[in-house]
Amino acid sequence: MNTAAAIRAHRGPAIFSVGLRPFFLFSALWSAIAAPLWLYAFLRGGPVGLSWHVHEMLFGYTGGIVVGFLLTAVPNWTGRLPVVGTPLALLFGLWLAGRGAMLAMTLDANLAAAVWPLMIDGLFLFAMAFVVWREVLTGRNWRNVPVAVMVTLFAFANAGFHLESGAGGVATLSTRLGLAVVALLIAVIGGRVTPSFTRNWQIKRGGPLPAVVDRFDAVTLVVTAVGLVAWCIAPSHPLAGALMLSAGGLNLFRLIRWRGDATLAEPLVWILHLGYLWLAVGLLLTGLSAAAPGLVPPSVGVHALTAGAIGVMTLAIMTRASRGHTGRPLNAGKIEVLIYVLINLAALTRVVGGLIPDIYQPLLIASAALWSAAFLTFAIGYAPMLLLPRPDRR
Repeated sequence: MNTAAAIRAHRGPAIFSVGLRPFFLFSALWSAIAAPLWLYAFLRGGPVGLSWHVHEMLFGYTGGIVVGFLLTAVPNWTGRLPVVGTPLALLFGLWLAGRGAMLAMTLDANLAAAVWPLMIDGLFLFAMAFVVWREVLTGRNWRNVPVAVMVTLFAFANAGFHLESGAGGVATLSTRLGLAVVALLIAVIGGRVTPSFTRNWQIKRGGPLPAVVDRFDAVTLVVTAVGLVAWCIAPSHPLAGALMLSAGGLNLFRLIRWRGDATLAEPLVWILHLGYLWLAVGLLLTGLSAAAPGLVPPSVGVHALTAGAIGVMTLAIMTRASRGHTGRPLNAGKIEVLIYVLINLAALTRVVGGLIPDIYQPLLIASAALWSAAFLTFAIGYAPMLLLPRPDRR
């Protein structure tokens, strides 16, 4: 039985027929709720602090999207059966329990020193790392061993976050490691799907094709990985800044080679290019903050990577993959364009707010509102697709 046949054979609730369904829908809802929840506490005072906000955006929301994508993509990479039905429901239950545990620990001071919420949250990503390793090794899919390594590092970064937080203060090292892993995943996976989908779309139209993958792409990924490692270890060191600037420049040139300028007629394609542009910009700004201290605050580059690269690229993948795996045409409508406009405005206002301290708070409020609106629009607009069976199987 192949991947498609296994999905067709599923007889349970449609939401557990493919990995992206529960994780995309509920991660989007969680993201839409978590951002204003933290903002309210930040402005009015409350138990939901910065540490919770950072964790839930990076490991909670982003972790859920990464898992939903990989559960859907890995079977296609390895040719093995997908995780569906009860195993998928259990894995999703772990993610959901982690979100509840983290919120409970934040709201209840008596749980602040408890270990069980941290164990519940940490178990989810380690379980996913096990699934990815099992599929990659059993399927002898050596090309994707680096992806398995990155998922494992992400799980350890999450565990490290809890250890650092428990020792007092903000988990800066673990946060950088988690963000670096996600940035590299965007460079690797985004570097596959963006030119691939662009090529497929341009072949139908007879337009200019993106450059084929060559040694330049390999060099770009190596420099990006080295730069991110240096940034994790010594974020303010001039060498780390130089490496991150080099990585940003190489990724920008890599993006130009994919001919995104010729895809403006299809939002489902150009949004991938825009998401990758945010990655390049985030790397450049992060490098600039280290190479030229005082010129760009470090938070600006970080938010270009988080609100920009992660926010835009995840919604780009979520919309396209959801339509494709639920039997819908791969064409964007008004709802997709609205989502893309909202998330890019959210990222832009967040980055600009860090550059102009005088209007930081109004732009922070605007960014949170736009962010929540983008994910709530996705959740409402895509809920019927993700909750109900494919139209051709009803």
